[in-house]
Amino acid sequence: MANENVHEFTESNFEQEVLQSEVPVLVDFWAEWCMPCRMLAPTIDKLATDYAGKVKVGKVDTDAAREIAIKYRIESIPTVILFKAGQPAQKFVGLRHERDFRAALDTAAV
Repeated sequence: MANENVHEFTESNFEQEVLQSEVPVLVDFWAEWCMPCRMLAPTIDKLATDYAGKVKVGKVDTDAAREIAIKYRIESIPTVILFKAGQPAQKFVGLRHERDFRAALDTAAV
């Protein structure tokens, strides 16, 4: 990944990195072939940089981590879920504005 602040979440590290995280975690569910996902990537990168140290930001490749995608009922991508205390707190489906994510992150990172 281009941004060192964006984590790669996989089936082997999701539990520890996301569900057991001490800070809120913004998870971008995406796939390499998904053009809207690629369009969202710069926003995710920017959020990861701007919220570094306050919120963990990362991506789940839905093709590689199908079990996670099924568990969280990812029916279309991009889908972004904000986890707080190991639980989904907010879900964004489709391309969304940066301000939508910022509003959720500002509330969660308090």
